[in-house]
Amino acid sequence: MTESTIISLGKDALMTVILVAGPVLGLGMLVGLIVSIFQATTQIQEQTLTFIPKILAVLLSIVIFGPWMLRVLIDFGQRLLGNLTDYIM
Repeated sequence: MTESTIISLGKDALMTVILVAGPVLGLGMLVGLIVSIFQATTQIQEQTLTFIPKILAVLLSIVIFGPWMLRVLIDFGQRLLGNLTDYIM
């Protein structure tokens, strides 16, 4: 295995992580921002008000984007295992 191969595998792994985690984290951040604006305008400082909408948003995004995220992970795994024989020999 050469250095460029390891760097390429690392780059692919990081891009896969960003692709899979991006929609869930983005939607969670968006809901958190909306709740924060709502709390600032109404001056309601209830802690559970921040967690429950974010948890629901993350669960909803996993339900919506779950099949796509699974497909990205499976494609990465297949590419990794498919090229493994090239790297060993």
